[in-house]
Amino acid sequence: MTIRSKPLTALSTDPTGGMLGLSLPPGSLVSETYDGPWSEPLLWVADGTAAPGAWAQYLPARDAAGLQPVLLQDEPRVEEWWDGELDPGMMSDPGDHRAEEVLTLFWEAAVADTSEGEEDEGETIAPFTTGWPGLASPEGTVADPDTVAADVADALTENWLESPRPALVPVGRAADIPAAIGWSGPVNYENDVARLCAVLRSWEDRFGARVIALSYARLDLSVAAPPQTPDEALAVAAEHFAFCPDNIWQGYETIRLYAEEALVGNTHWTFWWD
Repeated sequence: MTIRSKPLTALSTDPTGGMLGLSLPPGSLVSETYDGPWSEPLLWVADGTAAPGAWAQYLPARDAAGLQPVLLQDEPRVEEWWDGELDPGMMSDPGDHRAEEVLTLFWEAAVADTSEGEEDEGETIAPFTTGWPGLASPEGTVADPDTVAADVADALTENWLESPRPALVPVGRAADIPAAIGWSGPVNYENDVARLCAVLRSWEDRFGARVIALSYARLDLSVAAPPQTPDEALAVAAEHFAFCPDNIWQGYETIRLYAEEALVGNTHWTFWWD
């Protein structure tokens, strides 16, 4: 996947982003794994950790320069994983994939894996059968996506992420951030993150979802229009099972329990790949 980095190139000579109408703190530009003479920067990362309010503080960069804000979790076991771990050249374009086709294939693979590792896979995926159940119906947006995103980012900063770093990515929509920077978090599950981004685009359109934070193998989203009833949540949970089976396998055991406890009214969706 190609990435437009002209705004980032400008930061190499104007570190605070004044020419772009920004006022950035000290930070650095990160290039892809192959840092040759033709490589271009993929993202800008602040030197310091994010404080509450940081995500909203960087929204003007999106509107003024097309730089999408995201938080990067600097993990102790993989410090600054974005330095030397990014390879967008390995990714296709999210626009080349259809969310339902991607989820259908993922669902079939997850169900097959469940049947191999469980005595009764029917209980895990009930009330669904082995066939893909289809996309969940979109919900009416109940809140402004940017406001919800800022609230979720603050909650992550205060309660969940130990040392998040604000970052800016030159990409048209937040759903494309993982593929645009060549993130490899789900590598044991899916090599081409653009296929996951196609699903993120669909969630962005249907549920007002936004990519808020990336860790080494974790993805956090805000959701402006989460499901409000158990039945609505069940349909979304099927998509989550296809997207990231570990969400159910490692913690909830069944799609129904996951829907009831993790999705009803929840404006924060998180995914972690083993």
